[in-house]
Amino acid sequence: MGFVVFKIAKANISAPFAPGSLEFDGHDADLLAQLCVSERWTGDLSSGIIKLGQWSAMLHGLSSSECGLLSLMHCYDAKDRVRVLDLFEQAATTNSNFCYSTTIPGAGGHRQPIVCVGESVAADRQYTGSMMGVFLFPRFKLEPGSQFAARQ
Repeated sequence: MGFVVFKIAKANISAPFAPGSLEFDGHDADLLAQLCVSERWTGDLSSGIIKLGQWSAMLHGLSSSECGLLSLMHCYDAKDRVRVLDLFEQAATTNSNFCYSTTIPGAGGHRQPIVCVGESVAADRQYTGSMMGVFLFPRFKLEPGSQFAARQ
């Protein structure tokens, strides 16, 4: 069985970043671009619309850069859909940081790995609710039947 990440953490939006997190000089956009396609996405909780970038829409196999959550879920490996949907539902109800990884089934049994990291501001009297994050698509596809990592 492959290694899959599903994580949600409550976040204090007013809390400062960890000391030194923004000054870290190890950020290397060129290396990230060499290894992954990365692209920002946003979600409006009042309308349910998720806006993807051009690459994200294409790599998800969607014909439009705007979609609903269920349309996005149908792009993912069937065994992960319920868990990813649950993660989004939790993130919609409380200010959160979250991440997941799964694969997008493709032609010939190949699968495109995807990692999503995001944060949410839950709807309340002051905010309509929103999500934003980044998709990371490693620049390789998994062969049919292969896995990310074997569990010991």
